[in-house]
Amino acid sequence: MTDQFDAASPVWQVIERIREEDDAQRAAGLPSSQRTRNVDRETARFLRLLMTSLKPRRVLEIGSSNGLSTIFLALGVQPYGGVVIGTELLKTRAAEANDNLTLAGLEGVARVLPGDALTTIKTIDGPFDAVFIDAEKDDYVSHFLGCIDLVSPGGVILADNVISHDLSTYQAMLRARDDVDTVTLPIDRGIEFTVKR
Repeated sequence: MTDQFDAASPVWQVIERIREEDDAQRAAGLPSSQRTRNVDRETARFLRLLMTSLKPRRVLEIGSSNGLSTIFLALGVQPYGGVVIGTELLKTRAAEANDNLTLAGLEGVARVLPGDALTTIKTIDGPFDAVFIDAEKDDYVSHFLGCIDLVSPGGVILADNVISHDLSTYQAMLRARDDVDTVTLPIDRGIEFTVKR
């Protein structure tokens, strides 16, 4: 299945290569700290479809890794001129993500900034219409608090892995706030879908 892309297209070739590398890392039993830890297939499809539907003009990604999720976000916003700004703690991985975006023909749509997201976010002007958080799980609350003021009213904040990992502190924090509405979606490893009021 090619997710409605031409199997010979550069973007699909990049996607498949990244997935093959990710699968090989998992099969080799590498610890999570050494893996690229890319989003699963249905999560990737969901990101693209949601961006296509919501048409956010500016998207912030926290935890881009080597760019697979960034590519799907970019594919969703590309038809109407949206942009994606990603962040990645590891400089080498951020460079790899930007190389992958170039190879996929999406360098004009998305870019990944290297460095700690909590610091990087302070250098970026808002507003953002959508945010995707897929970083170290212990940092989700800090990442949310660091970006919520940059999110437009009606904007969405998505957080991955909320079923596969114990993110009850993050979810409880969201449910205690009166400026957001939130629901847990059982897609792949779980996505927390939050809307800013």
